[in-house]
Amino acid sequence: MGENYGVQAQAHQLLGHKTETPRKYDNALTRTLRSCKYDNALTRTLRSCKYDNALTRTLESCKYDNALTRTLRSCKYDNALTRTLRSCKYDNALTRTLRSCCFIPQRYILGVMGLLGVCNAYTMRVCLNLAITQMVKRNKTDGTHNVDPYACPIDEVYAIFDWDEPTQGLILSGFYYGYAATQVPGGYLAEKFGGKWTLGVGLLSTALFTFLTPAVINIGGAPGLFILRVLQGMGEGPTMPALMIMLARWVPPHERSFQGALVFGGAQIGNIFGSFMSGILLSEGRDWAYVFYFFGGFGIFWFMLWSLFCYSTPNTHPFISKKELSYLNKNVTTADNKSKKDPVPWKAILRSAPAWALVWAAVGHDWGYYTMVTDLPKYSHDVLKYNIAKTGTLTALPYIAMWFCSFLFGFICDLCIKKKWHSIKTGRILHTTIVGIKGRAVRNPVSTIVCV
Repeated sequence: MGENYGVQAQAHQLLGHKTETPRKYDNALTRTLRSCKYDNALTRTLRSCKYDNALTRTLESCKYDNALTRTLRSCKYDNALTRTLRSCKYDNALTRTLRSCCFIPQRYILGVMGLLGVCNAYTMRVCLNLAITQMVKRNKTDGTHNVDPYACPIDEVYAIFDWDEPTQGLILSGFYYGYAATQVPGGYLAEKFGGKWTLGVGLLSTALFTFLTPAVINIGGAPGLFILRVLQGMGEGPTMPALMIMLARWVPPHERSFQGALVFGGAQIGNIFGSFMSGILLSEGRDWAYVFYFFGGFGIFWFMLWSLFCYSTPNTHPFISKKELSYLNKNVTTADNKSKKDPVPWKAILRSAPAWALVWAAVGHDWGYYTMVTDLPKYSHDVLKYNIAKTGTLTALPYIAMWFCSFLFGFICDLCIKKKWHSIKTGRILHTTIVGIKGRAVRNPVSTIVCV
């Protein structure tokens, strides 16, 4: 009852009627409304509205965006009027056109763009692993190495750098120093400023650094390339934290398995596409610089699409449909960034045996995975003596196997749980064990092919 009286009092103030409103209703909101000189459908409706129910019904359909509505949305008072005003959507020729053209739900567009973003991140990560085989001179007269006379001939037209193996290893590892350093800060920035720009600006910086790699190498040599790779890693560090925060704010709980598989499957697609395309771009004696121009340009193009179509939350999306916005607001529960968070139980986490088991399982997985990502191209090219085109294809094979097996074993695990053949906990332990025992054979088909 008191809330309705407050809305009626504010409506009377808008209309200029005298009322016995208590002093507490004279605040920044009502003063702004009274002093507003804009004359449009919104202000005319406000001045002509006499009932609090008519006022709220009218404001619910309001789509205008100007200084008045922006001021109202920023108002920190919380009552029926301000809550209704904050729900107003932007409306102009561009947003009306985009809303009418975008028949695909925006959360699925976010999923596809997230997949392309992760794919883009991994292509820029792995492209140097193949390109470096064509950048560095190899001493063919070194008596400590056996040269296979039947090996495929290797063109080294653009191999102009005399970097020894330790230097190459340091350059290839530089990315991960920066990558590890910005994981936690990236999550904080995504929470504070939104995932859209945290992820977008991070990947844009990596794309620009990738595009500039040939110039930096020519100017700074190996030290310059190492510093550049560290900066690239720092740009990619916020990728996963920002994506997780955005998915939590966009995807209903019953859709998160599908959306998660869609978005994070981009990692394997990026490894496949990056390795295969690098092999093609480097084949037939082409300049290794083309690899960096291609993937850097792809990253810049992705950023332009990301800036246009993706937003941090549904409520900040300018051309999301009202139906989808209402659906997401009802089904997705998100934490208020400004509310007081519960303290993190660091002591309990550090004393938890399951938490440490997960940490060491992740360390073991990443050790093998990133060793393969970094060193498999050089092994195939320098040791097995494959040409660069075949090296790119063979390097992509483990990731094709991983992508296929992720769906296969996911289906098997879900089926076993559905049939009650084992519990969820047993399924996790069983399939993790399978990965540990069989992972090397699945991840490294090159060695298997050579042995056969």
